[in-house]
Amino acid sequence: MKLVHNEIPKEFLDVLPEGIKYIARQGKNFLVVEKVCCPKGHSLMVDTVRIHGEPAVKIRVKTGKQEGSFFIDAFWGSHKKLFDFLPEADAAAAVEAFCPECGTSLMVEDQCGEESCGESKHIQLILPGTKNRVLVCGRLGCPGHRLDIQKVPGGVIQKISGINFFGSQIDDYFGGI
Repeated sequence: MKLVHNEIPKEFLDVLPEGIKYIARQGKNFLVVEKVCCPKGHSLMVDTVRIHGEPAVKIRVKTGKQEGSFFIDAFWGSHKKLFDFLPEADAAAAVEAFCPECGTSLMVEDQCGEESCGESKHIQLILPGTKNRVLVCGRLGCPGHRLDIQKVPGGVIQKISGINFFGSQIDDYFGGI
């Protein structure tokens, strides 16, 4: 799983929010989510599963009649993930996401910004301080994701939210979330 570098705006690095770190790998700089939690404050980070050498984000999901966990790459925009089940191949499938510790829903109403998507539910991952959050489209295969960060100009957030590291992955419906 090769990481592909995208330029990170200096304006964002000047106000880097808590829960996101800036690291160098292979001579390139990346953003990595290092702390996110559910609405009740339980950490969604797991050190036992690592992707690209960093702790993964773990969420419980339900899609159709299937349930299990996703372990999501913490590199911002990577979309790499591991499953403890194999979701059925339904490109239009939406997921319901929950905290793996307390079962609280992580879903919020928010329209996806991807042109071909139209999903109205997103997975909300709360950064420390509860005012900042990561929103991820709830439809399998959609790469839509964005930051909702206080005190950061909208144009800067748009640039950061547009970062996608697709690397050498095969384009399939596992590419989103």
